[in-house]
Formats: sequence, structure tokens, C-alpha cells
Amino acid sequence: MKHISSLFYTLFTCLIMAVAVGMALDIGIGAAFLGCAAGSALLSFLPMPQGVAHAVVLKQMWETELVEKFRAFGEFLAGVSRKDQYVGNNVINITEIGADPTVLINNNTYPIAVAQRTDDNIAVALNKYDTTNTKVTDDELYALPYDKEGSVIRQHRDTLNEQILSHALHSLCVAGNTADTPVLQTTGADDGTGRKRLVPADIIRLQLALDNLKVPQQGRRLVLCPEHCADLLLADLSFALPYHNAKEGMILPSYYGFETYKYVNAPVFNAAAAKKAFGAAGAAGDRKASVVFLPGRSFTANGDLKFYYRDASMDPENRQTVCGYRLWSVTLPVKTTGFGAIISANV
Repeated sequence: MKHISSLFYTLFTCLIMAVAVGMALDIGIGAAFLGCAAGSALLSFLPMPQGVAHAVVLKQMWETELVEKFRAFGEFLAGVSRKDQYVGNNVINITEIGADPTVLINNNTYPIAVAQRTDDNIAVALNKYDTTNTKVTDDELYALPYDKEGSVIRQHRDTLNEQILSHALHSLCVAGNTADTPVLQTTGADDGTGRKRLVPADIIRLQLALDNLKVPQQGRRLVLCPEHCADLLLADLSFALPYHNAKEGMILPSYYGFETYKYVNAPVFNAAAAKKAFGAAGAAGDRKASVVFLPGRSFTANGDLKFYYRDASMDPENRQTVCGYRLWSVTLPVKTTGFGAIISANV
């Protein structure tokens, strides 16, 4: 009878854990229950207190599902090559290929010249992203009519994902205007604040700049900042109609040759038209940038993901659950030729 009661207790506990994990991670209760039950079965062979075992199962379940969530960044990074398999100790080795070979047409001169291609290997350390810890007391759980623990987990996950996406776009944005990385300024009318609006002619100028750099027409991606997106909505009906119909991600598959997206947390350039550091304080003359990059010349990679979790049952003094996250990740261009930006000019 004792063993039967213990079995029912374990199954009931797994069900409660599955509900919490399922709500937190937006997965089916059945899958979460099977995972919790399997984890509990494995841990039953280890000499540890029951409360600790359940906390370990929860931690493992959340880590596993969070890894899957962070594998699918979506939005403007869709199609960017993933290099997770090349990450070791949260460092990735990137090879920048050397010069292209020369193509000879109707050649009649022999021997044909021989050249050696020199590649550059670069070791890149992944960025470390930490969330500050959040605590949830047993008193709160007793008094609140909703799953605060699940809400906290979703909040950490979404905030971390948003910060990584923002940093990714900043990393893909060029530092300033050069012969290989055009940074153009808008030429439209005053929007009433002393800023020149973005007009379709500016997109055409950017298209020409990339054509002159012999950038392949396929795979050019434009990520608009909110101000520039609003400018085009007012100026161009061919942009406004698909924008209203876009549910998520891409607005247009080809707008003057660019796959067009919108993202709120755009990189910022200073008054001298140089990109500011990520997260730098605002200053007079700052302006957001719309970013042009080539997914085929970019990569993104995730390293270790850690979910730090201490259950209230392991904190008898404070009786509170504490959790936080750490993820190693990086998004970068392999080569910046053909990358660019558009910033707003002053009237």
C-alpha cells in the first residue's frame, strides 16, 4: 500500500510539474508529463531527497525546451546560416575566404597562371548574455491566482531573446560609410522635426550602390527602423498594401531588390554618421539606422545555455524560488562588403 501511495504521489507531482513546464514553455502537457516522468524515474535511482529530485527534473526540462526556443530566432535572421556545431568552449573559428579566381574567356595563352588562395582563420568568442535573477516566494504563490513561476520563466526567455536579436542587428550593421560599406542619408521632405524622410528614391540609390559593388541581387536584406518604415507607408502605396497584410517577419520579398523587414530596436548612429556602441546613452544628433546585410555572408551561433534554478524547498530560510539564465551567442558578418545602412539626414 505504501508503494502504491508513493507511485500515485510521484505521478501527481509529475502532472503538476508538467502543467507548470507546459504553460511556461508553450508545449503540450502530454509531452511535458512524459519528460517529467522519465526524469523522475531516472532520478529515483540516485540517493537524493525527493524535493531536490523534482527541482532537478524541472531544471532539465526547462533547459532542454529553452534550447529549442533559442534555435529559432525568426524575424530578420531567417535563413542566416547557423554554426552551432562549430562552437567549442563558447568560441567559434570563422574562415574568411581569399580572392576569387579570374575567369578567362576564349583563352589561347598557356600555361594558365596559377594563384594560391589565402584564407584567414579568425577565432571569435561568443557573447555572454545573463539575466538578473528573479525570486518568487512561497507566500506569493499561495496568494496569487495565476502561475507566477511560469510567467517569470517566459519573461526571462522573451527578454533574453529580444536582447540577443537587438545585438545581432547591431553587429550586422556597418560602422560607417566606406567604399565597400555604403551608408546613405535620406533625401525626403521635413517630417516636422527637422528630419528628412526616407523616400523610394533613397532605396534605389542604395540598390545602385550595391550594384556598383557587384553584390549578387539575390539575398539582399533590408531591415527598416520604425521611422523609415513609417516614411514608406506614407510615400508608397506599393509598400503600404503588403505591410497591412504581413502577419510577421518579412514585409515584402522584393522591394526594389531587397527582402524587406522591420525591427524596432534599430542601431543608432551619432551626429558624425558613425555607429554608436550597443546600449550607449542617447545624445543630441543621434539617429536610428535601417540596416542592409547579406544573409549568405552572415552567420549566427549559440553556445552553452544555462538555466540557474533554486527551488524554495532548498531555501528553508527564505522559502523562495530563484531563477536566471545565461546564454552564449553571436551573430556576425563573415565579410562586410555589400553591407550598408540608411540614416536620416537633417533638414
